[in-house]
Order: sequence, then C-alpha cells, then structure tokens
Amino acid sequence: MMQISDEITLANIVDEVLAENPSQITMYHNGKTNMFDYFVGQVMKKTRGQANPVKVKELLTEKLAQ
Repeated sequence: MMQISDEITLANIVDEVLAENPSQITMYHNGKTNMFDYFVGQVMKKTRGQANPVKVKELLTEKLAQ
C-alpha cells in the first residue's frame, strides 16, 4: 500500500472534504475542536487510509485557519 504524500493531491482532497461539510466547519470555528479529528478521518476515508496523516493535519490546520 502506497502512502499519498503529494501535497497537491492531498490539498484537493482536503478541499473536497471541507466543501462537503460546511456545518462541521462552523462547529469547529465555534469551539468544537474535536471536529478536527472528524476532518482527518474523512480525508483518511476518501483515501482508504493512504493519506500521510502529518501532511493532512498540516493542510487542515492551514485551511481551517483561513
């Protein structure tokens, strides 16, 4: 099993997950920080567990801060 570490590929998947979950983003911004793990889980689900979790967390942190 290959690990997906390509930042562009992962960024697209992260964008997809965030676009599909606007209410969860609102919950996250309203202080429900455990939603971060939900987003990581959704990315891992879309990639069948092949996404590099460190890269995913970096991208999510960056995108959710915007």
